[in-house]
Amino acid sequence: MTSDLDEQPKAPLRKVPVAWEALEDAFENNAPEVHSYLHLANGDVIRIVDGVAEPQMHTRIASDTEYLLVDPVSSREQYRWMERYIATVEEPDLRQKLVSSIDGKGAFRRFKDVLMAFPVERERWFTFRSERLRTAMQTWLDAHGIEAVRREEWEVPSADAVKDAVEREEKARPARKNRAAHADAARQRLRELVELLPVRELDMALEFLEFLRERRPVPRMKSKPSDRPAEADDDASGGDGEPGADE
Repeated sequence: MTSDLDEQPKAPLRKVPVAWEALEDAFENNAPEVHSYLHLANGDVIRIVDGVAEPQMHTRIASDTEYLLVDPVSSREQYRWMERYIATVEEPDLRQKLVSSIDGKGAFRRFKDVLMAFPVERERWFTFRSERLRTAMQTWLDAHGIEAVRREEWEVPSADAVKDAVEREEKARPARKNRAAHADAARQRLRELVELLPVRELDMALEFLEFLRERRPVPRMKSKPSDRPAEADDDASGGDGEPGADE
């Protein structure tokens, strides 16, 4: 005999282009000061760190229904994964080293340190852990009525495209009277944006910032020779041949 609840149709799953690698990283990181959110529209994962992000930013994200707080895998469960993996290690000496490494505080770090000297087993551990993370992620997605769908290919802009975009931005930027105040505000805004960026886009952001740092200034056009005496040129250069302070 079926109940009325059994006969009710289930709500359709919400299709989300989940960024699997970023979500996997969020599920693995269970530090209490780290809070990860899945954006239900574009599938990106953002990370907010207490003490780094502004409190109002965290409040805004947490209250936005388009963001879903990720429930990471507990340290206890990840410790069990190490125990289960050790049980599959066939080499007795390595198995004993791993058993000793997970005894006491710092178990996760010591476990990884032991595997550093065994690249084959290290790769097998990564696969072992990834499979369990994916299972935990899929269970979590199912519980929230989410169906992961294929993401669109991510196109990395060329260096020329980035350069053109920078030049356009510089030409359109209005003159600012207080450059020091603007620099402080810009750096604060950059920190906020970094916290909102999904993990998969951090590398591109870093490359873009490196490009800005290494970019040489556009050389100025040389002025036409004038009939000014040499003393005038010396004064403009600071009197000792070095560029003036304004330059």
